Amino acid sequence: MEAKPLRVAVAGLGTVGVGLLHLLRERSALLAERAGRLIVVTAVSARDRKKDRGVPLDGVAWFDDAAHMATAAEADAVVELIGGADGIALKTSEAAIAAGRHLVTANKALLAVRGTELAAKAEKAGVTLGFEAAVAGGIPIVKALREGLAGNALAQVYGILNGTCNFILTTMRASGRDFADVLAEAQRLGYAEADPGLDIDGHDSAHKLAILASLAFGTRIGHDRVHVEGIRHVSALDIRYADELGFRIKLLAIARRTEAGIEQRVHACMVPLASPIAHVEGVFNAVVAEGDSVGRTVFEGRGAGAGPTASSVASDLIDIASGRRAFAFGVPAAKLEPLRAAPMAARRGGYYVRLMVLDKPGVFADVAAALRDEQVSMEAVLQRARAPGEIVPVVMTIHDTEEAAMMRAMARIGKIESVVEPPRVIRIETF
Repeated sequence: MEAKPLRVAVAGLGTVGVGLLHLLRERSALLAERAGRLIVVTAVSARDRKKDRGVPLDGVAWFDDAAHMATAAEADAVVELIGGADGIALKTSEAAIAAGRHLVTANKALLAVRGTELAAKAEKAGVTLGFEAAVAGGIPIVKALREGLAGNALAQVYGILNGTCNFILTTMRASGRDFADVLAEAQRLGYAEADPGLDIDGHDSAHKLAILASLAFGTRIGHDRVHVEGIRHVSALDIRYADELGFRIKLLAIARRTEAGIEQRVHACMVPLASPIAHVEGVFNAVVAEGDSVGRTVFEGRGAGAGPTASSVASDLIDIASGRRAFAFGVPAAKLEPLRAAPMAARRGGYYVRLMVLDKPGVFADVAAALRDEQVSMEAVLQRARAPGEIVPVVMTIHDTEEAAMMRAMARIGKIESVVEPPRVIRIETF
């Protein structure tokens, strides 16, 4: 007897939602072969019923209220593609689980805030919580960490998790243009939103990192314990100096197990050209995981867009249709450990520092004294030419030191009269 189709209700018909409908329709036979039965869309919900989305919806039930659809539609699984950490996205997700429907979501903000709670509810209801599409788009990093690397104790997971920022930094390096100009280009091309703050200030990457850290280390999600910085402060001048010093500047999301606890941080980093992640360009994402048995594994691909994200949603639906089950975060939600977060002040590593100084006698002695008093050691200094009485850049690299000491030194240096701008600091990560 032929297995009944998996019936799917889709909440949200934006770029990814429409991409999913196209994929499920155009690859129906292939997906059925891999899932062991057909996967069919029986219901959808979106804000504008009249909008032409370029995909036929004949025979598909329409719901104006996604939360109502989650309980009333003829569906076995609900796909939430609305976005946001609360509101209708949360109501729809909770309603689907309460009604005994499997839940698949691409919503990283929802998972970062409510993921542990939703996982516990899904277990109690006996349904799947799938979220492969929530981190790094088409890169299958969730299943890689949860299943493929399950035989490893992971030391760290890090990566480029935001294509908008990677595009901006790549274009700045290639063109020599400054941040504001390249951001405007990214907005014209559709790579950046009209309000780009979620991306360029690091919060999108922070949501994704919190999810990866939970998967990697078996802890409850702690998105509020992520140290977050963006890339607004990165200048074309810094990128030129990075090239000269043998580095690339990337916005990285880093989760690392240390004696002080688990580091979770998002900020601009200088990474050596020898590092695989230094050569991930444009809108691409990459994730690196390091395990005790497997060593270093590198995953690279498209981190956003209709096709890549729909591909990851489809992979979760195939798992559901075929009866493959896994705990959402690798272990039962009740066994996820409380997060013991390492303070940012305990971070230890190298630093790049750029100072804009008034070129006059004694300035460097004052800078050196501030570093000495905090036991911060210089590795190298770059100053291209003297220009007495004018403002010139001075670039230093700093040996491995503790973040707290480094920040105290920078606060002192920023108060030196001849230092005319706040010091620009970018952490060096050699991995």
